[in-house]
Amino acid sequence: MEFLNLAPLVLALPFAMFLIIGLFGYKMCPKFAGILGTSVFALTSIVCYGIAIQYFVANYGMEYPKEVLFNFDWLHITENLVISIGFLLDPISATMLIVISTVSLMVHIYSLGYMHGEDGFQRYYAVLSLFSFAMLGLVVATNIFQMYIFWELVGVSSFLLISFYFKKPSAVRAAKKAFIVTRFADMFFLIGILILSYYTQTFDFGILTEVIDGQVPIVHETMGGITLGGLSVISIAVFLIFLGGAGKSAMFPFHIWLPDAMEGPTPASALIHAATMVVAGVYLVARLFPVYSFEAPEVLEVIAYIGAFTSIFSAIIACAQTDIKRVLAFSTISQIAYMMVALGVSGFGGEEGLGYTASMWHLFTHAMFKALLFMGAGAIIHAVHSNEMDAMGNLRKKLPITHATFLIACLAIAGIPPFSGFFSKDEIIVAAFEANKWVFAVEYIVAGLTAFYMFRLYFRIFWFGEPDNGFEHEPHEAPSTMTIPLIVLAAITVITGICWAFGILQFSQFVSSDSLGYAIETHWSIALLSIMAGLIGICVAYFLYFKKTGRPNTVVSYIKRPYLWAYNRFYIDEIYLFITNNIIFKRICEPIAWFDRHIIDGFMNLLAWFTNSASEGTKEVQDGNVQSYAWVYIMGVIVITLVSILNYL
Repeated sequence: MEFLNLAPLVLALPFAMFLIIGLFGYKMCPKFAGILGTSVFALTSIVCYGIAIQYFVANYGMEYPKEVLFNFDWLHITENLVISIGFLLDPISATMLIVISTVSLMVHIYSLGYMHGEDGFQRYYAVLSLFSFAMLGLVVATNIFQMYIFWELVGVSSFLLISFYFKKPSAVRAAKKAFIVTRFADMFFLIGILILSYYTQTFDFGILTEVIDGQVPIVHETMGGITLGGLSVISIAVFLIFLGGAGKSAMFPFHIWLPDAMEGPTPASALIHAATMVVAGVYLVARLFPVYSFEAPEVLEVIAYIGAFTSIFSAIIACAQTDIKRVLAFSTISQIAYMMVALGVSGFGGEEGLGYTASMWHLFTHAMFKALLFMGAGAIIHAVHSNEMDAMGNLRKKLPITHATFLIACLAIAGIPPFSGFFSKDEIIVAAFEANKWVFAVEYIVAGLTAFYMFRLYFRIFWFGEPDNGFEHEPHEAPSTMTIPLIVLAAITVITGICWAFGILQFSQFVSSDSLGYAIETHWSIALLSIMAGLIGICVAYFLYFKKTGRPNTVVSYIKRPYLWAYNRFYIDEIYLFITNNIIFKRICEPIAWFDRHIIDGFMNLLAWFTNSASEGTKEVQDGNVQSYAWVYIMGVIVITLVSILNYL
């Protein structure tokens, strides 16, 4: 079967489900709407898998080409500058098809159980279809403006999912916060696109990323040597584009929206905030990587440092959180930053491009085990009706499937072999070690912190001891619609790790910076250090949280101030509020508002008063009296006659 010919269905099917369930869902039985949406997306996933597998098999061992499966012109801005809607297939878009379709399908199935009985069930599945459509459209975009269009659609659909419980003020605030912060970042993205397209006169990725003789000709020839304020225009454009990606991927200082976005349904968190939307920024940088690598390497260095800071900053915060979804949220920020670091330290081609391969590799593995962690958290919340660790403990026997799958995901993210996370994270650390020792040191510390906060979470939930007041409701295992996705994602995490451990499949044979497969060898000297960091983190977590003791409180008493700072997220939200309320509003907006009310409005009011006064003075002329008009006429004739006589004399 020629799956490549079915490419339009990848976008058409989820969009059709959005329209059908969105418009007619209220007439459907909720269960039917959920099964319909899930069944159609299962068909979409089959097509996605078919396209990706067919592409990789057909080109294995050769240079993977960029294939445009369909493309039609939408808007002609100039003769050369055209916005098209199409389907670009290459190694990273094929990988993303697998990631998005897998996680989204698991979320569709999982939601049948988790969202059962919720008001707005049909609306939830309609928006889920819209989000899947938008994310798929983003990754297969043939040009940067098509990507931007779907980028904004992803933002809209995430807003709708975060605000699903719109009767909760906290959910509404979280949705607005996510929308405003990401829109602010998207402004930079759009400016970067406009600068890039103004000089190159193209939006097309095929042209923008074509590499010839160690440079990107279209960018080098049209923008090379042009500066603005002493800075290269190329660097300005691609840095602005990166800022757009930093907003979506919650990099510092745009990270503040993601933890609050946990107000949305937990399955939506698994889809949006673990596997798809938050990696859009990583995908954007990877898509334009030749431009960054050859034409703006200094921007890549900045990306590496931003990623390194974000990863350790968010990992420290995760160590102090007590809401299990917020622990996972900050963990996500830290792991996405890992991927950004990998791109930032990467070269181009073969072993030089190890960071690029490792970034996309970790994107793939992280999507699976982080979606598993979020869904596992959902099963736990479903059992105890709380997000707080204090309401949990000793749940391993009550939730055996959730416990086993959650443990697998924790081992994977902690970088313990042979689970998939070990291999992808290890290559990021190797790439950092070879490129920048400072960045390597930071990421090495983050590896230990990651293992600590994840096993702190694991031990607090499944061991530690039951809550002091017992469980409000007797916990029980989730229904099969929720546990089957957990088992599937856990199996992917284990099987892919074992395959890579025994060399059955190597990710680098499919995804590389120059589209040429190559072999990766495990650097055991660095890998053993990474494993040691993970084991130390696990042991510290075991010592503090395996059993209920006073040890955690004792440790906190010694580091009370740093702990409070981490618990309160280093008060970044408060700093933003202070800047917004006391500087932007009071020092800037209020004076502008005063000037508008008193000067601008006052001037317009003065004109109105003058006009009104003049009209009051002259309205007697138009009194409707014929004798008055005749008198004025005669007097006018007399005046004109006298003036004429005087001029004559």
